[in-house]
Amino acid sequence: MAKRTYDDSCGIARALDLVGDRWSLLVVRELLLGPKRYTDLQAALRRIAPDILTQRLRDLEAGGLAERAELTGPGRARVYRLTERGRELQPVLLALGRFGSRLPLPEHPEELSPDAFAVALLTVFRPERAAGVTARIELVLGAERFTVVLDDGRLAVVREPESAHDATIETTPGVLTRLLWHGLPAAEAEASGALGISGDRSVVEAFLGVFAARLSAPAG
Repeated sequence: MAKRTYDDSCGIARALDLVGDRWSLLVVRELLLGPKRYTDLQAALRRIAPDILTQRLRDLEAGGLAERAELTGPGRARVYRLTERGRELQPVLLALGRFGSRLPLPEHPEELSPDAFAVALLTVFRPERAAGVTARIELVLGAERFTVVLDDGRLAVVREPESAHDATIETTPGVLTRLLWHGLPAAEAEASGALGISGDRSVVEAFLGVFAARLSAPAG
């Protein structure tokens, strides 16, 4: 079946021809920080039907926004990754995340996927709170590991599991959401075993303080 189009010469309409279908931008969100296997995407996008995910990936490939690749190393996993053109969508997604963070939560909100949470950090970062802060924090969210880099008012979230870190935070997206945006004290989360902190605790305190507080919903 032919893909539907707005048949409108406006740049917004032409962009929506590529990524305006349901789930397309959420697939892009899950690939922003690095390649993933099909099964990883299925696990992160819990409500997507397999045939829809397959079609969205085909659409992104056809539009030059994503491509298939084979990772080196044990297992030689086949993955999907964004192309350079696909990565140009990052500021679009962050702007949507900032807009959406001020909207009401769903009636029964589900926990964010690790990648959705990592992208949420980028959307609600407050650079003025990070002035003079330089730190590298390992963020372990289940099986996913990220490096959060604070550099004097700038923030980056990357996958560099082998790099050196000043501190490590190990928890779940749900617990960290409550810590950052819903008033859960870190000491309480640690005492319950839901939060693990190692390394320089002052770095962790700085990290917890550089994001917008008390949102209706964390963006992403």
